[in-house]
Amino acid sequence: MLWTGLAPTLRTLAVTPRVAVNRLTKFLLPLLILAVGFGVFQYLKQTRPERAPAEIVERVWRVEAETVEPRRLSPGLELYGSVETPDLLRAAASAQARVARVLVREGDRVEAGQLLVELDPRDFSFRLAQAQAQIDELEAQVESERTKHETDLAALEQERKLLAIAQDGVERASQLTKQKVGSQNDLDIAEQELARQMLAVSNREMSIADFAARERALEARLASARARLEEVALELERAPVVAPYDAIIADVSVTAGDQVRKDDVLLTLYAIDSLEVRARIPAPFQAELAASLQAEGRLPATATVGDRPVQLSLERLAGEASASGIDGLFDVEDEAGLLRAGQMISLRLDRPPQEDVVPAPFGAVYGGDRVYKLVDGRMKGVPVRSLGSWFTDGGEERLLVQAPDLATGDRLIVTHMPNAVDGLRVETVQ
Repeated sequence: MLWTGLAPTLRTLAVTPRVAVNRLTKFLLPLLILAVGFGVFQYLKQTRPERAPAEIVERVWRVEAETVEPRRLSPGLELYGSVETPDLLRAAASAQARVARVLVREGDRVEAGQLLVELDPRDFSFRLAQAQAQIDELEAQVESERTKHETDLAALEQERKLLAIAQDGVERASQLTKQKVGSQNDLDIAEQELARQMLAVSNREMSIADFAARERALEARLASARARLEEVALELERAPVVAPYDAIIADVSVTAGDQVRKDDVLLTLYAIDSLEVRARIPAPFQAELAASLQAEGRLPATATVGDRPVQLSLERLAGEASASGIDGLFDVEDEAGLLRAGQMISLRLDRPPQEDVVPAPFGAVYGGDRVYKLVDGRMKGVPVRSLGSWFTDGGEERLLVQAPDLATGDRLIVTHMPNAVDGLRVETVQ
């Protein structure tokens, strides 16, 4: 029984040393591996070959450059304007009439003398007949008045003789009455006859004296009637609307069959050579261009319509200005047929020439006021003043800049560098 109770205890004591060894082995083995690894690392480190230190090489950027050659050039000023005309003709009806024919449409180009609109001539024929009839009537009245005047002159002499007879009759009747031979009634009758004859002579004399005034009044009415006839004849002459010059039809307001009144607008047209362009000139350039215009008389400009150039010239400035600038009025020198009134166009005005300017590609200018030149293989910033655009003979647009630090022979970097900065190392592309 005692042996049976001690058996497990003895088995435990027999196993304990083996467990302890296993535990020690598990603890020491990783340390041994680390020690061996560290020793190998130290050995390799001590026996490795020596490496030369890394050499840092500065990057060189490849760019294109041009030789600077300051010149005397004219910068351009980009403007936007509208085509207009001061000679817009509104053709109106010469009188009340019906429109017989309309021979053009809006936008048509017509030649001088070409028939555009015709009014019905029958509306004028009865007016002519009325005016002529009034003239005939007044001429007859003048002739009648002159005949009456001649008759009055002849009758006045007879009236005066009758007046003398009447005066003698009164004297005889008066003497007979005094002598108690004649009656008072005979004297009254004689006096009445004398009064009537005196009135007849007076009326005849007044008619003769008033003849000149009546004749002038009739002559005036006759002149008015003749003027009316000429007016109607002129209205008839103007009934056909004819182009006074080579023109473009801007608007047609009527069609055949319309009834129009006098002075109603039938159509609107303008001369091709009367077109001009009105463009706003910014205030900063106003004084410069005004002085140049006064000195030169005209300043050249160019517009492009489609793919065709139109030559313009600044002829004058508007009479009123504002804070934003002033309107410039440009004559159209050629290709006026490409333009229409109200059309919006862009144009380039050549400003007065400037000295010592450099035409630089737009990509070579940074922020509008800085370029870079090549100095000893590095970029060097140069502040500049932008003057405006300019076109080469090949049609390339460039920006004219001016700077005291850009001299003849300097190398201007024309490649646009996003990382451009003073001192950046570059080399030119061969």
